[in-house]
Amino acid sequence: MDCDIIKVLPESVANQIAAGEVIQQPASVVKELIENSVDAGATLIKLSVKDGGRTLVQVTDNGKGMSPGDARLAFHKHATSKIQLADDLTSLHTMGFRGEALASIVAVAQVEMRTRRRDDELGTCVRFAEGKFKSLEPVPANPGTDIMVKNLFYHLPARRKYLKKDSVEFTRIVQEFEKLALVNPDVEFMLYNNDVLVHQLMRGTLKQRITALYGKAIDGQIIPVGTETPVVKISGFVGLPQHARRRKPPQFFFVNGRNMEHPYFRKAVLNCYAELISPDVQPIYFLDFQVDPSTIDVNIHPQKHEIKFEHEQTIWQILSAAVRQALGKVNAAGAIDFDADQSPDIPVFIPDRTQSMPDIATDETYNPFDDISLSAPRSKSPADTPAASMPSRLTGRSAVPRDWDKLYANFEAKLDAPSSAAPAAAAGPAQSALSVAAPEPASAQPALIDDGADSPHTFLTLHNKYVVVSARNGLLVIDRRRAHIRVLFEKFLEQLRAGTINSQKLIFPEMITLTPAQNSILSTVEPMLSRLGFDISFLGDGTWSIISVPAIQSRISPVETLTRIIADIDENGQAPDDAIIEPAALNLARAAAIAPGMQLTEPETESIIDRLFRSPQPDYTPDGLKIIATIPNDQLTKLFI
Repeated sequence: MDCDIIKVLPESVANQIAAGEVIQQPASVVKELIENSVDAGATLIKLSVKDGGRTLVQVTDNGKGMSPGDARLAFHKHATSKIQLADDLTSLHTMGFRGEALASIVAVAQVEMRTRRRDDELGTCVRFAEGKFKSLEPVPANPGTDIMVKNLFYHLPARRKYLKKDSVEFTRIVQEFEKLALVNPDVEFMLYNNDVLVHQLMRGTLKQRITALYGKAIDGQIIPVGTETPVVKISGFVGLPQHARRRKPPQFFFVNGRNMEHPYFRKAVLNCYAELISPDVQPIYFLDFQVDPSTIDVNIHPQKHEIKFEHEQTIWQILSAAVRQALGKVNAAGAIDFDADQSPDIPVFIPDRTQSMPDIATDETYNPFDDISLSAPRSKSPADTPAASMPSRLTGRSAVPRDWDKLYANFEAKLDAPSSAAPAAAAGPAQSALSVAAPEPASAQPALIDDGADSPHTFLTLHNKYVVVSARNGLLVIDRRRAHIRVLFEKFLEQLRAGTINSQKLIFPEMITLTPAQNSILSTVEPMLSRLGFDISFLGDGTWSIISVPAIQSRISPVETLTRIIADIDENGQAPDDAIIEPAALNLARAAAIAPGMQLTEPETESIIDRLFRSPQPDYTPDGLKIIATIPNDQLTKLFI
């Protein structure tokens, strides 16, 4: 009986297994091919994709090209021109070095590559399919390399079925493309999607590349950072605190021309903003590190995103100091123009000049405590009053009412009296126990919510922001805006699912300009947004016109709401149409909810509290923010011990 059960896998199977670590989706193919073009010295790289990259990913460059022998050998596993010895790993200056990318690609797709060196008369065309070499022949070709990856995972249905929608995969491709374009601003990039030009990025500086990718508005939102030490040279840009963003701000680290993810350095940057921004927003940063290659290790992750630094703690301190210095210059200087002469106008000192006392008019007969009747008519002639000759500031003071009884009318009214007992025209400071701040008359402000049933709870409004409700076990402190968001979210969610939200046409259409990645998302969910009450139209060049919005609240900001919906989908991944309803309902609720500090009538506050307590999840907003905080009775007792 043969007891040997361990077998060596065929090379084709081993390559497919290895490809699972390197090639996970079309964006992985884009990353590997563009990095090879950069290593080849290309100054122009063109990327073309079709059907989200599943049908075609094509990268064309004007690099140095390859000989026929190199073109054939480049697809062999662990074949590379980047390193020769193990010691070369400590002095890497290229993006690739393992020799795994092309071998992994041919294991999961059909590949055709045309390449030519500048001094050669003819180029070479090499073809692979199902992980096997098919042909190699001389062909006319432009200098550089043109590689086409077709039908990704075509013979691996288990892998292919896990690919997302074309729009989702293209969004990932755009994100990878933009990361590579940022780290290589001296290279011209072009991106085509289904033969339509999406991006054309000219060669320039890092700031020009940032502006080209994220719009001209970001130019005024970032400030330069720069420092150079024997350990590291840091350059780039960080965002101004007032332009921190709630959702997915651009945050990039580069080291020696490669993208990296580094939570430790990210925390160093965030700590610099700790006292400048609120915890629910994050800053923008584009920071480039130049270090000795022998002090970093990039060979710790299949996709080379994570990097270890030998002098990590030292670089942390240098990074923190550089960012704080950049922010300190802006915050300390404020809006001061150092080029302008802002010195005060100081008169010339003359010793012999005598200074005269200023002429001040006073009235020695004026007594501020003289009784002045509130009902006494004003003198028709200014000369009739003893204060006529005084300055206006003193004259105004003499007219202050001194009828203390009238001034404090109703001051001692019972606090537990119902608000309806006060006359409608009363202007006194008396307030009911239902609201610390006296609300405006109901007729003077729009109704924010539908009137609900009378609330059985006794409550107190604090600072037009919190509502304190008595409970059996203590006090409940409710964030009024968050409570309103929860109430509106459930209302809108029900309407969206039922399809009962109508559209309201804007008097003037609003414009929103998006990045290519955002355009891809919006194009995909446009039919769903139409069901939600939005009517939008694409005008070209990344600009959309918002014609109609959901007719649920006049205060809604259509641009902000659409931006948040796109950010939610981008962050969480695109989902079926039904799954888009919840983030849409949440963003509509945020836009329509009361603003912090806004005055409400007592019935409106009662309705919010009543509807909140009827909610199946009253403690938190749909995105996890706390609505109710409890102060137990025993904690209240301790306050008076």
